[in-house]
Amino acid sequence: NSMRTFGLIKLIALGSFALSAGLALAGEFYEKDGVAIKGFDPVAYFKEGHAVKGSAEHTAVYKGSTFHFTSAANREAFAANPGEYAPQYDGFCAYGVAKGAKAKIEGEAFKIVEGKLYLNYDAKVQGDWNKDVSTYVMQADKNWADVAKLEKVVE
Repeated sequence: NSMRTFGLIKLIALGSFALSAGLALAGEFYEKDGVAIKGFDPVAYFKEGHAVKGSAEHTAVYKGSTFHFTSAANREAFAANPGEYAPQYDGFCAYGVAKGAKAKIEGEAFKIVEGKLYLNYDAKVQGDWNKDVSTYVMQADKNWADVAKLEKVVE
């Protein structure tokens, strides 16, 4: 019994360390400091046409990841239909997925294609992505099942 208690205390301490280090026990989406897609509001990409940081005042959890929103209205729109607004490939870089890797994103590097949100590593990578979006989307769609299982994220 005391061993189980010790194990539980270790687990709690480890969880606290992970949270304090900004390494929150992650959900399915790309997260930084415990927030999905670096805190950008996924609904704003569609409604405002550009990247906008959300606020901890308006949050929703989807697939274990916490998303931030600029307003209660955006949060409600997301909550009503998260699949419509959530980025493809769980918010990892779409170009990276096409190339077989899981990579971080910069929120400003995005593109909406046929009603779907794709995020990229940075502006330079987005430039490469934009050269042949349809081919990269097909390749990423094909690769995602395997890439999703990767532990390593290219930062």
